[in-house]
Formats: sequence, C-alpha cells, structure tokens
Amino acid sequence: MSTTLPMFPLNAVLFPGVSVPLTVFEDRYRAMVHHLLRVDDPAERIFGSVGIREGYEVGDHGAQSLFRVGCKVQLTEVESHADGTFDIVAVGLERIELERLDTTGTFPVGHVLPRPEPEYLPVAEEILERARATFTAYRAALTDIRSDPYTGSLPKDPTYLSWTLAAVAPLPMSERQALLEAEDASLRLVMVTDLLRSELRAMNVIPSLPATEVARTRWSPN
Repeated sequence: MSTTLPMFPLNAVLFPGVSVPLTVFEDRYRAMVHHLLRVDDPAERIFGSVGIREGYEVGDHGAQSLFRVGCKVQLTEVESHADGTFDIVAVGLERIELERLDTTGTFPVGHVLPRPEPEYLPVAEEILERARATFTAYRAALTDIRSDPYTGSLPKDPTYLSWTLAAVAPLPMSERQALLEAEDASLRLVMVTDLLRSELRAMNVIPSLPATEVARTRWSPN
C-alpha cells in the first residue's frame, strides 16, 4: 500500500543517512515547511524528495519529468528569515518509489511506496578496501586543488559507506541517480569505485581540477 508524503523535487539526488542544507523560498515549498513545523513530534517532520529528470524546480510549470526512486527525508533544522524564506537541514532516511504526484494543493504531495535495501548481505572485504583506497586516493589528488570533499573518518558500516561515497563523489545527476537505485551496498560500492577511478584518470590528464565539481555550497532547490 502506498502512503502520502509532502514532496520536494530537486535538481539533485539525496541519499539515506546523509544530511543536506537547503534554501527554501518558493511559495509551495515554504507552505510545506510551515506544514511540517506544525507537526508536534520533530521525528515525524518527514517529506520526500525525488530528482527532476527534465524540467525546473521553480516557476509555474515546474518539473516536467521526475525520477521515480527518491528518498524519505527528515527535517532536522530550520532557520526562518524575515522575508519568509527558510534555511533548513534535512537528513535522508530511506529510499522511496514515487507512484504519482498530486500538485493540486498548497504544496506537492506524493503517493509513495517503500524501496528498502535488501536484507543485510555481507560485503566482500576486497570491495570495501578497494572503495576506501580509491576514495583516499581521490582526496589526496585534490590536496593542492581544492578543499577536501569529506571531513572525518569514513563510515565502517558498508551500507552507510556506500551512501556516503555516493553523496560526495563528483558525479553528474544521472550517475548519482543510478547509485541511489543500485540494488545493494556491494553493487553501489563497486559502481562508485569505478566512477571515482574514472575521475582520477581524468584528473591525471587535466590535473588542474576535477572533471566535475562536488557540490559543497548550500543548495537553492526552488
């Protein structure tokens, strides 16, 4: 059975377990934030997000085509401004699949199904080691170019590691979406490792900057 969630389509892909800052200024998404703030229990201030395949985040027409697989998200921090806009922080919880989007109300509402990870499957140690080593090499290659795309130690849990690397890897949206849709942590880690190795090869050819920039600035998604 599908459930309903307030929906926030983005020109970005959100991942479970990863926090993201967002700036909210368009009327329909400001209405969504007001709706969530009226929920007494902060743990229940939940919305959904899917990536925009084609179209725009803003304007009367908005998104024309959406990816079906997205993420359930919890609103964790809110800063309101005098002009009615918000700066928020949200953290991804779990994957969802969008059945349909209702845009007739004051904010979009999605009819969604859960898209859970498979029951825990062990990840081969060689996959974990290769993923960590590749990302470490990528961070080292950036040392003289730009700031570190990730601070702190990498997660030990294979699933969370796969989501973390997917989130910080410098990839276009289509590849990030493919990582979100990957069936399990093993496949996701293999995919992101191969993508980072391609990035490293590109940097060796043009060492002045990464082939694609990791988004480190606050998103303005509407």
